[in-house]
Amino acid sequence: MLVFTNGCFDILHAGHVAYLEQSRALGKYLVVGLNSDASVRRLKGGTRPINSQEDRKRVLLALRAVDAVYIFDEDTPYGLIKRVKPDIITKGGDYREQEVVGHDLAKVVILPYVDGKSTTGVINACGGEGLGPRADLVGRGRVLWEGLGL
Repeated sequence: MLVFTNGCFDILHAGHVAYLEQSRALGKYLVVGLNSDASVRRLKGGTRPINSQEDRKRVLLALRAVDAVYIFDEDTPYGLIKRVKPDIITKGGDYREQEVVGHDLAKVVILPYVDGKSTTGVINACGGEGLGPRADLVGRGRVLWEGLGL
């Protein structure tokens, strides 16, 4: 069985990993549709994404649960879903089945959120939308990010 999910996956966190592992457990393969940089800007605003689409793709492909990642530039992954032809589409707990793009093309499974884990939460913990290195925290070739307590 082929499972499909999609998202921005801008700053990967434990909630994303749990969600991707749960998605993969539903089938033999997991394909991730990844919003392009332009798509993320349209959806999230001009300060996003934090990480480029190629960096986000590389990080996702490093996860054992993910078999393939396809970048899409449209506002929704409907065309990609039609090409991939998944058996199952997964989305996070804030969706209802009829709201999920592609619900007419495959079975939809809504997976629970991991409480307290979100990209917005990570960004806020790091000092807000204007993430960037603090000059006073740069040392020995590493940039330590404000708010991470490193």
